[in-house]
Amino acid sequence: MKYTNIGIIVTIMMSLSCSKMKNESSIQEPRAKKIPRVLEIHNDQRIDHYYWLRERENPEVIAYLEKENSYREAVMKGTEELQDELFKEIRGRIKEDDESVPYRLDGYWYYTRYEKDQEYPIYCRKIDQENAPEEILFNVNEMAKGFDYYQLGGISISPDNQKAAFAVDTVSRRIYSIYVKDLSTGEIFSDVISGTTGNCVWANDNKTLFYSVRDPQTLRADRIFRHRIGESKDTQVYFEEDETFVCSIGKTRDRSHLMIHSSSTMTDEYRILDASTPNGEFKIFSPRKRGLEYNTTRFNNQWYIITNADGATNFKLMTCSDNATDHQEWKEFIGHREDVFLEDIELFDDYFVLEEKFNGLTRLQIRNWKNPSTGKSIEMDDPTYSLYLGSNPEPGTNDVRFGYSSMNQPGSVRSFNVKNGETTILKETEVVGGFDKTQFVSERIWATATDGTKIPISLVRHINTPIDGTAPTILYGYGSYGYSLDAGFSIGRLSLLERGFIYAIAHIRGGSEMGRQWYEDGKLLKKRNTFTDFIACAEHLINLKYTQPEKLFAWGGSAGGLLVGAVANMRPELFRGIVAEVPFVDVVTTMLDETIPLTTGEYDEWGNPNEKEYYFYMKSYSPYDNVKAQDYPAMLITTGLHDSQVQYWEPAKWIALLREKRTNNLPLLMHCEMTTGHGGASGRFTALKEVAMKYAFVIDLAQPQ
Repeated sequence: MKYTNIGIIVTIMMSLSCSKMKNESSIQEPRAKKIPRVLEIHNDQRIDHYYWLRERENPEVIAYLEKENSYREAVMKGTEELQDELFKEIRGRIKEDDESVPYRLDGYWYYTRYEKDQEYPIYCRKIDQENAPEEILFNVNEMAKGFDYYQLGGISISPDNQKAAFAVDTVSRRIYSIYVKDLSTGEIFSDVISGTTGNCVWANDNKTLFYSVRDPQTLRADRIFRHRIGESKDTQVYFEEDETFVCSIGKTRDRSHLMIHSSSTMTDEYRILDASTPNGEFKIFSPRKRGLEYNTTRFNNQWYIITNADGATNFKLMTCSDNATDHQEWKEFIGHREDVFLEDIELFDDYFVLEEKFNGLTRLQIRNWKNPSTGKSIEMDDPTYSLYLGSNPEPGTNDVRFGYSSMNQPGSVRSFNVKNGETTILKETEVVGGFDKTQFVSERIWATATDGTKIPISLVRHINTPIDGTAPTILYGYGSYGYSLDAGFSIGRLSLLERGFIYAIAHIRGGSEMGRQWYEDGKLLKKRNTFTDFIACAEHLINLKYTQPEKLFAWGGSAGGLLVGAVANMRPELFRGIVAEVPFVDVVTTMLDETIPLTTGEYDEWGNPNEKEYYFYMKSYSPYDNVKAQDYPAMLITTGLHDSQVQYWEPAKWIALLREKRTNNLPLLMHCEMTTGHGGASGRFTALKEVAMKYAFVIDLAQPQ
């Protein structure tokens, strides 16, 4: 169904004329028992009454989580009809029997397709011949039978096209087992490699596989192993001793070399080995130096390095030969630019492509090897959008494949021909039932932060949604790890826009939208900029009469959950409600516990609280440590019992403390998925039920109480 006029929107809103959620006081809310735990460091004491919720195997913990789930269901029971309506609506817009655009690799065309009513993809290929039959590599629907959660990843085809390594996670803790399939017979080899990250790559002998392994307790990717097909004992080829680093294995663009990449938040180091000599010794490409970041690949007998060396904050491109790989021997190829952030490159026989950020937007620039100092950018029309390099595995082509969408333009796979300058749309995501982009307005506006910095906001609304302060609005944010939130399309989001919602993305500091300095100004001892930027964006939307506090919702996940948790403490009156997905809210306690997955590798992002300055700064904004007696917005908090990124007990402790401290009785609800982890459900339709629940939560709260 397609809604194209405000009358229909008003009809929908009228049908939800008052809140269906029950008042918390009418239902017995869960109350976690309090067991004081004294936490002391730097002569500072914190008393955590809910520390005991960390005991994953404790039946009382499981019982408490199940009570939270039952309570949420009871409070939201009046919205079940709406949830079902939203689920059917979103699912009904998705083309069920869909297929990806094939890409060519080593004489085969690879693609993924879905079948009607099926949850999982089918991975296929065809040999590059006319009327070639389809070869099914993996039918994940068959593979997933009998599992509550199933994730297929790490697919790696051997150079001779005869074998495929693949990785499987059935717990949702991002710990994969690797298997190998004979593609000519369909046989699964007896080789089973457990405890891996899923990251694996073939050597050029078609018999040797390299893979990375996680530490079983901290889940840090710390080792690289070599496995020879048919042999039971694998060889460790690298161990990353520094607990602030992780490692992975990959291959160069020309597939001539294997590369072990060791990385922390602000330092990189590569080790390389000729892929034709898998039993050889890896050698250091350029030794680690704190603060020196680089990534490299090899093409046409030359190494290309994107790096921040010599103060290149926004990164530059350098080159070196096989015999001069130390960073002191690198030669500048494209210099540093103050206004352009170099993110990635793709190398082709006759040209290369730069993926970069300029004025808060991604651009792809084509440059010729003969004249590399200037180039032509692929032009985009929308004021804000998502643009990225697509799958381009073969360098001999004149066509650059890339992905594009905007907040009112469905995602598409496109091809740019470097010879004639023409762009071809190979496939655009179909919105079943029809979609008219002219009925939706996409904009970019700028808020002013407390220090005068201009913060971009991307937003989208139905063309008939009024700008008079009455529109319910979702403000989404992240702002960590230098990750940029590009403004892309969402089929599910249409269900909000057609009900009169405005959807806005705050491109706050901590990301890299405005360059690398944007990230530096939102981390470590400048982290509070992330939160005050988000608050400034909320105030700007209110001042411009896009919305009002009674209609404004903050939304964020993981580190974005930290964001919305912090602003809930700082400015709760700005928001009607908050959706916090798998939120990282117990920052101090987590960062002090080196046994928890990801802790040590995060020191360069948040700081090491074992150092006094970072401890007290972190404590000043940590959502859990700053819950106080005040009115809080309504909240829906989600988590997964097996989450490897943000442990389930952080949101569980947070909601328990919020219930204890808050001075009002707006809904405080938690949904704990008892069978999954950080990414939620694995099936494409099953996951939509949780989306529908979250949408119903905000839609209901937007109605008169």
